[in-house]
Amino acid sequence: MIATVTLNAAVDKTYYVSGFAPGAVQRVRRQIAEPGGKGNNVAKIVRLLGGEAAATGFTAGGAGAFIEERLAARGVRSAFVRIPGESRTCLNIVDEASGASTELLESGPTVGDAELAQIKDAVRQLSAEASVVVLSGSLPAGAPEDLYAELVGVARSAGARVYLDASGEALALGIRARPDLIKPNEDELARLVGRKRLEAPQLAQTAAKLHAQGVRQVCATLGSRGAVACMDGNLYRVIAPAVSAVSAVGCGDAFVAGMAYADELGLPAAGRLRMAAAAAAAAAMTDRAGELDPAVYERLLESVEVVPL
Repeated sequence: MIATVTLNAAVDKTYYVSGFAPGAVQRVRRQIAEPGGKGNNVAKIVRLLGGEAAATGFTAGGAGAFIEERLAARGVRSAFVRIPGESRTCLNIVDEASGASTELLESGPTVGDAELAQIKDAVRQLSAEASVVVLSGSLPAGAPEDLYAELVGVARSAGARVYLDASGEALALGIRARPDLIKPNEDELARLVGRKRLEAPQLAQTAAKLHAQGVRQVCATLGSRGAVACMDGNLYRVIAPAVSAVSAVGCGDAFVAGMAYADELGLPAAGRLRMAAAAAAAAAMTDRAGELDPAVYERLLESVEVVPL
């Protein structure tokens, strides 16, 4: 079983309009509402790949109830900590005429010592059942920057392998706890080493440097260009299949889901990367995060190239 932790869960709502203009009345042509947050997207993809998933984190109010109900409908076991307030809504307004996207992101509820103690207990309990625990997404207001580092230790002490997909200081501090996987994108990888950007040869060098600090799997995702990874002492270049992408939102979460489920299945490094890249590519062909067509995923598996460096 894969356990996911989403500390700042959200209702992801997308409005599709034609000719969006600020200050004017807009008619919504169609809308989508999904349980969101990076960890919840991972859980949804794990289920679509055929795995079992349980999700924890913080939920609050009516939006929190929506998140839990929709995840349960997808076969994801809910183990959320209910707290006061209201889970956030993240609104994406897509102008179908121009293709432009405008996002409005709420902050979500604030947590304190009592809530933090509860989530540590919830992670501890799930980790005792899980093969892999995925910690991902932003931290809620009130949480310390080193919370992920602490949760890595909590999950590992219960016997699980721990994946961390975060950014900024939360990721930098989390790496010190030596998670089993990190998945920075190209910009996040550069920021980890104090650079504005990295040239192609530096991507592999930086992944190897972070691997040497104790992270067993460092996977730097490069969008449609695939990924560079350093895993168990070996470097790989992942060449993703060419697809007709609809949206890149959630593709990184699909990559993490593929890695986690492949890890649970005991696949070797190349097999894990192949499954992850195929899941990300299949997810790019849908219009919502945490979604893919399993038949498309199976077809794309044969098109992913994993080249040792």
